[in-house]
Amino acid sequence: MHIYGIGIDIVDTQRIADSITGDLGERFIARIFTPAEQEYCEQMRFPAPHYAARFAAKEAISKAFGIGIGEDLNWTDMEILRDDLGKPYVTLSGRGKDFAAQHGIDEIMISLSHSDNHAAANAVAVVG
Repeated sequence: MHIYGIGIDIVDTQRIADSITGDLGERFIARIFTPAEQEYCEQMRFPAPHYAARFAAKEAISKAFGIGIGEDLNWTDMEILRDDLGKPYVTLSGRGKDFAAQHGIDEIMISLSHSDNHAAANAVAVVG
């Protein structure tokens, strides 16, 4: 087993809050977050920090892959979920799943954190 790449990102929670509640909020949410992510975040009393943490995680994953989001990877190709104990984990689909398979990436380990003002995430892409 070895590390393919690592990534980290920090996001201003207010920037995400403004994006999800603004005029294009529904479009923004649908473009960035999967239905399961939306369902989880919307169950929270304050959804913005949870959306922001997932946004940061997706940026961190793209950095761990060494590629950008857009041409090579879609936002919704990465899904940030939680297991029964609350531990976050990643599922990939589409181009994200294809990229991981092509490069032998078996696992992406992530960690999320958020406060009132910021959300951060790191990601480690692991090969075999």
